[in-house]
This record gives sequence, C-alpha cells and structure tokens, in this order.
Amino acid sequence: MASSGLQLLGFLLALVGLATTVAATLMVEWKKQYQGKTHRIYEGLWMSCSGNERTTCEFHQYLLKLPSEVQVTRAVLLLSIILSTVALLVSTVGMKCTRFMDGNPNSKSTTAMIGGIMFLIAGLLTIIITSWYVNKIVKIFNESHRLHSYEFGNAVFVSWAGGVLTMAGGAFLTCRRCSRSQGGSISSNHLLPANTHSKSNYV
Repeated sequence: MASSGLQLLGFLLALVGLATTVAATLMVEWKKQYQGKTHRIYEGLWMSCSGNERTTCEFHQYLLKLPSEVQVTRAVLLLSIILSTVALLVSTVGMKCTRFMDGNPNSKSTTAMIGGIMFLIAGLLTIIITSWYVNKIVKIFNESHRLHSYEFGNAVFVSWAGGVLTMAGGAFLTCRRCSRSQGGSISSNHLLPANTHSKSNYV
C-alpha cells in the first residue's frame, strides 16, 4: 500500500506540474515594461499586451522576427509539455492502482519508473529553459538603457514551480524501494503460518 500511495502522490504532483507548465506557457507576463506610472507593456511567448487600465492583446504575427529567447523558450516548453503528456500515459499503465499489466508486476514497475524518468527530464527542461530565459532578460536589461528595457515577469516563477512539481512527481514514480520492501513483507507473512504450524507439531 505504501508503494501505491507514493506512486499516486507522484502522479498527482506531476499532473499539477504539467498543468502549471501549460499555464506558464500561455501566460502573457513573461516580460514586462512600465512606461510612466500607468502604461504597461507585457510580452509573452505567444502574444503581447499593452494599455493603461484596460489592456489590449495581439498574437505575435511573425515567428522569425521574434527575439531568440522567445523562440527557444517556446520550443523547449512545448517539448517539455509533450514529454510530460507521454509520461502521463506511460505512468498510468505502470501504476499499481491501475489494472494494466497486472500479470507482470516487474514490467509494470519498470513502466512506472520509465514514466517517472520522463517526468524528471521534462521538469529539468522546464527549469533549465526558464533560468536561461531569465538570464537573457537580465543581461539585456543590464546592457541597455534600463528605462526602456524589459524585466522578467511573474510567468517565470510559475514556470519554475511547474518544473519543480514535475520533477518531484517523477522522483516519487521512479522510487522502487517501497515496492521491493512491500514484496519482502508479503513473503515474510507467507512464511509465518508455516513456522507456527511446524512449532505446533513439536508441542
């Protein structure tokens, strides 16, 4: 039971991490700039918004004209989301609380571990590309005129959180020690009645 509980916890953490990563990818506030006291400009991976109290948004029209940090970050986050989606399906097959591959517990455990490794890679990709994006924005901010340069926005924190949650879920899914200890406890329970029965014969 302990192993299936850890697997379920890891699956839920990875699922929340995937949803958080998707939300961060769609958020507009990856870069922000304030012009004066009221006018705000936000730029995301897919669209940009500007305005005072009411903001208007429009999608990026030309892919090749986008800054390199936007193009690379968008591509890597999409790869991370696709990898997490595949890991979600693989982990569902390998989890003990599902009925897939019940006749082969070793293959089932290996499948769950493979799904966990895929989650770990996806979360690591999210964390690395988000950190690289922040580093690029900070570098551009320091090299240019700070009053007319962008700062990184709240979306990067959401993306970091998504990567950490995905990696945490993958770590729980790759844990096989609990399943082994559970198997050992079951085998010992099977031996106990035999030992007590043999002792009763001596009495």
